[in-house]
Amino acid sequence: MNRAYVSLWLDESNVIFRRGMADCLTAAGFVIAGESARLRPEPDLDRAALLVAETDRTGLAEVVRLVADRPVGLLGVLDSGRPELVQSALDGGFTGLLVRSDMTPETLVAGVTAVSSGTGSLPPAVLTGLIADLRGGGGLRAAASLLACRELDVLRLLAEGSSTREIAGALCYSERTVKNIVHDTLTKLNCRTRAHAVATVVRQGAL
Repeated sequence: MNRAYVSLWLDESNVIFRRGMADCLTAAGFVIAGESARLRPEPDLDRAALLVAETDRTGLAEVVRLVADRPVGLLGVLDSGRPELVQSALDGGFTGLLVRSDMTPETLVAGVTAVSSGTGSLPPAVLTGLIADLRGGGGLRAAASLLACRELDVLRLLAEGSSTREIAGALCYSERTVKNIVHDTLTKLNCRTRAHAVATVVRQGAL
């Protein structure tokens, strides 16, 4: 992937934090198409392939509305990995999430890279929060009954942040086979993205 062809829009209310993210991403070779604070001014998504957005309860619905029916990648920056907020973001189409307090230049660049390449990204803090929220869930392990062993194997590697190529190498499949498995898994789980599927299965205790 040529990062120079991946244009980003940064939405973050803290201007110092926003400028820091812009510097990190520019140094990594990405192009910053524009910046905003709580979607003001409204991001010009005709100029950006990916929106990095501050994500909380009040702003989530507006971000989802803004990108509806647009082929724009979404990477959310959360104040915490609260399971209910994580699930809402994934349901809304975010394919990558970062927790603000755990962010480093490396994790930011890795998250943007994963979302722009279509693989998605859920950091350990987010997965840990989902696992901790398992108690009381009536659908525990429901996903495991729907999925074949190879589908669970692919999801485990996706949860570890592996790319399609890396999964194919680890499981001795072709990349096309991996993509087909992912497609079938999303259909079975009624999930929109890979990150959503991983979160759903982790939440139900199947990984």
